[in-house]
Amino acid sequence: MDTPGRRRNPYELTEETPVYVISVAAQLSGLHPQTLRQYDRLGLVSPDRTAGRGRRYSARDIELLRQVQQLSQDEGINLAGIKRIIELENQVAALQSRVAELQSALDGAAAAMQQREAAVHASYRRDLVPYQEVQQTSALVVWRPKRQQKD
Repeated sequence: MDTPGRRRNPYELTEETPVYVISVAAQLSGLHPQTLRQYDRLGLVSPDRTAGRGRRYSARDIELLRQVQQLSQDEGINLAGIKRIIELENQVAALQSRVAELQSALDGAAAAMQQREAAVHASYRRDLVPYQEVQQTSALVVWRPKRQQKD
């Protein structure tokens, strides 16, 4: 995973690095190369292209090809349904990523608010006495004004 401010090694291979030609990808996925071309045309699996327009598949593409094959053969789902499933899975992954970003931002804002609240509490004057509610009693207090003296 990339960290901000740190450059990746351009020669580092990841699961998204397109390295497999169509014949190798077909062998790894257990599918015929023509099937891979058909999936590419339908937009189910979209490999990267070389300058000469040759397809290059990544490890993630190979896994997706296996998933398409499993959904088609084992589950009996047609290719249009598989395409919709893949789109929805991608959408869910994007939304989960967004929720994680928002949760991180919320956590940061909550921490900042707690720091500001602590700073406000630390700034209170200690010579002030907090107001406390006076309890009501049933005692009766009579007040009589002082009489003014006549001159």
